[in-house]
Amino acid sequence: MSTLASASPVLRTRPVGVGHWRAFLCVARHLNFRAAAEELALTQSAVSRQIQALEDEVGIALFLRHTRAVELTSAGAQLLRTVGPAVERMDAAVRQVRQTAGRKSVAITTWSSFASMWLIPRMEAFQQAHPDIDIRIDASDSHTDLDTADLDLALRYSAPGPRVHGGQRLFGEQLAVVASPWLLKSAAPVRQSSDLEQFTLIEAGDAHRSTHLQWLSWRRWFDAQGCPLLQPQRWLYFNYAHQIVQAALAGQGLALARLPLVADALASGDLVEVLPGTRLDSPLAYWLLLGPRSRQRPEAQAFTAWLRQEAGATRRFLGEGSEDADQA
Repeated sequence: MSTLASASPVLRTRPVGVGHWRAFLCVARHLNFRAAAEELALTQSAVSRQIQALEDEVGIALFLRHTRAVELTSAGAQLLRTVGPAVERMDAAVRQVRQTAGRKSVAITTWSSFASMWLIPRMEAFQQAHPDIDIRIDASDSHTDLDTADLDLALRYSAPGPRVHGGQRLFGEQLAVVASPWLLKSAAPVRQSSDLEQFTLIEAGDAHRSTHLQWLSWRRWFDAQGCPLLQPQRWLYFNYAHQIVQAALAGQGLALARLPLVADALASGDLVEVLPGTRLDSPLAYWLLLGPRSRQRPEAQAFTAWLRQEAGATRRFLGEGSEDADQA
């Protein structure tokens, strides 16, 4: 057994070197030095020396060496849970760098509902016009700092303010009651807001948790229509906008939808607007922000020009006109 296993740990303060982590992961996976050495194309003694050097740097034993077996210590198991995914992400990044070396590309960050409902359905036109430009979409609900991230532009959803400072307003937002046409055919006619009591109403489950989500709530629509006490047949809650719309498309209820995200479904007849005169304006809007390193890149400029053109069509659908995007 290693002397490190029985001695008191020596606490280190400097960061450990990264050179021995792959040997650590290989031994941890096989729990056998010989099998790890074969996979790494090294001698067994070379792998053993790397593990010993890593344990010396960490200051504690990572493996228990038995006569015919190797066992992770609790410290080794703790490091494995963190180091394994980190090395996998590093390998994936290296593969991506190798694949894209010398190629034109544009990297976009946005949130998943906007990517799936507005951006992706329109991208075929850009790909046909620019077949030499690769596109990478990073769909995340967190806001990424374009000054430090390897991204060209961000598409965000926000009221005017610091979060979109310097960005271009692509289009605003209205909310409308929408439903599947066959759901409406199976119910009594909807002529006024109180007729919604016969339906299931679909809403964001966390609408009460933030100010901007409260703008999207049925309660606000009820108040605007002068029926604050209206109660539907039942409620159906989801976390994401695309889930809400998918449920409406499936005929599971009526949704108070963001018009920019359902414009295509309304145009195709997959959804119909219920009580068109009851649309609500929202203070929220959709914004384009460019990263500082992307302003002069021709491929980023091409994607931005195409995006503004597509945004113009959405502005016209909302009745905002086709003028250029506004500056925040």
